[in-house]
Amino acid sequence: MNSITNLLPVTSSEDVRQSLKNGAEIALLDVREEGPFASAHPLFAVNLPVGRIEERITGLVPRKDAPIVVYDNGEGRTAKAVRLLQSLGYSDVSALEGGLEGWKRSGGEIFIDVNVPSKAFGELVEHVRHTPSLPAREVHDRVKRGDDLVILDARRFIEYNVMAIPGGRSVPGGELALRVRDIAPSPETTVI
Repeated sequence: MNSITNLLPVTSSEDVRQSLKNGAEIALLDVREEGPFASAHPLFAVNLPVGRIEERITGLVPRKDAPIVVYDNGEGRTAKAVRLLQSLGYSDVSALEGGLEGWKRSGGEIFIDVNVPSKAFGELVEHVRHTPSLPAREVHDRVKRGDDLVILDARRFIEYNVMAIPGGRSVPGGELALRVRDIAPSPETTVI
């Protein structure tokens, strides 16, 4: 445990994992910037950089008495984030014991990239349903021919805006399952 967390309420990695396993309410917030977050984080952690807490916290944690556990990777952001959340009226805020390194030392699994749960879901569906894949050239040829198809991009909207397949539509995460029948109402339409 470092000196910063000695001054703050602390929650162990084991307690966080037990809460997640039991389906208990808990918000695990990584207060680093997105780059470091994407390089290593627990599966159900949400990235909320310290500088964006005031802007985004009520959308992520609307109840002020919900348990919140905050961590960084030793950069010194945790104490500031805990105090800021407390000043905003959140009553059950603590630091993750040992931060990200403590999570690793306690046997906690680390994930790389962002939107890991939705990507894992997509990979599970592909594995279970044996979803076929198409080479880029074939997709290009089908689009050029005007085949009956729709291209749906399930990545985050910001990623879609940076680079996408021409003609593709943004349906991030769970929106894909909700909107696919509206976008491609015919069962004969190929969905890419």
